[in-house]
Amino acid sequence: MSANRLSEEISPWYQLSTSNGASSIKLTGHYTLIVLDQELLKVANRLKYFATQSELHWDLTNIQQMDHAGAVLIWRAWGKQYPSRLSIRPDQEKLFVHLEKAHPAPKSARRDLLWPVLTLGRRFFLFWDHLLGIITLSGQVLLDILYLIRHPRQIPFREISANLFRTGAQALGITALVGFLIGIVLSYLTSEQLHTFGADVFIINILGMSIIRELGPMLAAILVAGRSGSSMTAQLGVMRVTEELDALTVMGIPHSLRLVLPKIIALGIAMPLVVLWTSAVALLGGILAADLQIGLNFNYALSSLPDAVPVANLWIGLGKGVVCGMTIALIACHFGLRIKPNTESLGEGTTNSVVTSITAVILIDAIFAVVFSNVGLKIPR
Repeated sequence: MSANRLSEEISPWYQLSTSNGASSIKLTGHYTLIVLDQELLKVANRLKYFATQSELHWDLTNIQQMDHAGAVLIWRAWGKQYPSRLSIRPDQEKLFVHLEKAHPAPKSARRDLLWPVLTLGRRFFLFWDHLLGIITLSGQVLLDILYLIRHPRQIPFREISANLFRTGAQALGITALVGFLIGIVLSYLTSEQLHTFGADVFIINILGMSIIRELGPMLAAILVAGRSGSSMTAQLGVMRVTEELDALTVMGIPHSLRLVLPKIIALGIAMPLVVLWTSAVALLGGILAADLQIGLNFNYALSSLPDAVPVANLWIGLGKGVVCGMTIALIACHFGLRIKPNTESLGEGTTNSVVTSITAVILIDAIFAVVFSNVGLKIPR
């Protein structure tokens, strides 16, 4: 639409004129919510269209009355920024200055060329902060252990036994189910390949070594990290939200002695037992699947298992359980104590706890694989 045609458009809310090739728009009438009423949307669309004319001169001095709603209508039509050519009264300018502060114009998004470095730096310092927090909490737990050695009557046996039941006994069902299914899947996959080469008997070696040394501890640790680790973080987080942690501080009861240490001790005791249980059920599922798939005798499999798998692998698996259990509890308590008193922080802290615990479990498994690379792999004759 050209400027000449715009000059012919007359409305109770504005007048358009063209003089010497320069176009101007004069807003008239009452720009109030009561007067605009049903015309509000129509006027807003027309003003937005006129605002696309960059050289258009806006004259607001003829507006008889304007309230906050009318000022917002014009300000949004301008795209939350002043036009290049504008005539306005002082009382109107005060309204737009207030709107400019409350609703500033959107800044153009400029891509920072250093954003990969900045992002990596923020992640590093966040990781460093959490690492220092975990080290500090570990030191406090060691001090609490030394204190309990000197004062054995203050050992929190009830808290330890309660956490043992929650993290150990109540986790037997899910770990048995997952271990049994993993044993069946592993047996079916390996038995098909071994049967092709006529090496059916070596399925005991594969099942024993993989489950007792690696899969059993890893499955148990990952399941416990997702189940018990998240529960510990959520428990401490809820205590933060309900201000129970602040109440303990007021009463002079240290968090690490009554909340953190019992969880670490309990999970350190329960995890090797859960690992032993998971490995046993996984082996049972694998042997049953091998019996159905290639006709492997069940009694033969049990009798040949001690010769196929050195006992050192069992101790390595139990050792992984102890280290992973205590690490999971420590990480869960660290994130739980850092939760802020709001629900959003509670959900974020629980998620970060589980992800960090699983990552730590995988890292611990890799460390064990490197350190004990020559232990328990040679089958005795």
